[in-house]
Amino acid sequence: MLSTRAIRRWTWTHKWSSLVCTVFMLLLCITGLPLIFHHEIGHLLGTEIEAAAMPADAPRADLDAVMRTAIARHPTLQGMFASQEEDDDRVWYVTLAPTPDATAGFKQVAVDARTGQALGEPSLDSGFMYVMRSLHIDLFIGLPGMLFLGLMGVLLLASLVSGTVLYAPFMRKLRFGEIRRERSARAKWLDLHNLVGIVTLVWFTVVGATGVINAWADLLVKYYQSTEVAAMLAPYKGKPPLASPGSLQGAVAAALAHERGMKVAFVAFPGTSFASPHHYGVFLRGGEHVTAKLLKPVLVDAATSQVTDSRELPWYLKTLLVSQPLHFGDYGGLPMQILWALLDIATIVVLATGLVLWWRKRAPARAADTASSSRVRA
Repeated sequence: MLSTRAIRRWTWTHKWSSLVCTVFMLLLCITGLPLIFHHEIGHLLGTEIEAAAMPADAPRADLDAVMRTAIARHPTLQGMFASQEEDDDRVWYVTLAPTPDATAGFKQVAVDARTGQALGEPSLDSGFMYVMRSLHIDLFIGLPGMLFLGLMGVLLLASLVSGTVLYAPFMRKLRFGEIRRERSARAKWLDLHNLVGIVTLVWFTVVGATGVINAWADLLVKYYQSTEVAAMLAPYKGKPPLASPGSLQGAVAAALAHERGMKVAFVAFPGTSFASPHHYGVFLRGGEHVTAKLLKPVLVDAATSQVTDSRELPWYLKTLLVSQPLHFGDYGGLPMQILWALLDIATIVVLATGLVLWWRKRAPARAADTASSSRVRA
């Protein structure tokens, strides 16, 4: 049984942690809803790249030819990354930039993985989904925005814990799911808030926790590069960079031969942040649905196409890679997407009713202040 003092402390924690983060959580829920269906919305808007249907055993284009096709579209740029989506290996997405370590001026060319023909150029910095994704991830301000939203996620978790602690003694007086329709409007709003809140508690906790983890993504990757990657590249320290990298096809073939049964997720070109001036960084994923979320880096000497190192990702990056698809319901296909969307909408109801409760509680105080001011002026 909670003491009166404990109830006051938990109430204060729940009130202020909720009030500070609610507006931003509403923003994240609203922007997160279309992101759950980003592929489906892309098809409706015509922004998804469509590859022609061919037999599953159709021959694959040489990756060096794929790169030549992409660079022919932008001859002044050079390769940074080549990637494929988890559920569609018919298309290579080649990212180009003025230099391997560029931070702006990117272009992306989609190339058919069977024919080697260009399919189009997805937009990287415009469109409806770009706006939704940027608002959801970093508020258009990069790492500071990510860390700020991560802090809001911590406050959300505090509000969920404190709300659960307060909910237990409160519900001893009511049947589960009861809405006191005969009571005041505020009581009905409170019952609705508590009901939807406890129903969505587990989901909201999972999404909030994975969101906090995702907010640290950039810092975790930088730490990995400064520790694990630096150790993998130690034998090449001090050597001059390559004037021209060797075969991309040879590097990918060497990586796949070294890690049999895996598939290519993306390839980082020499000089980029996920490789070195001397290596291709070939990042492979597992062949099963669950293991496809986890990556394994393979460093391949860009001059000789020899594998120089390959090791498992550290636990913190594995946690990050698992949390990212879980955050958006990217497990289990359309049924899970629909479930995630329904729970997202229910969460919007929780947040909105919480604001209504706070506003209605302030109304009598505002009225009393107004009346007092009127008497003083009289």
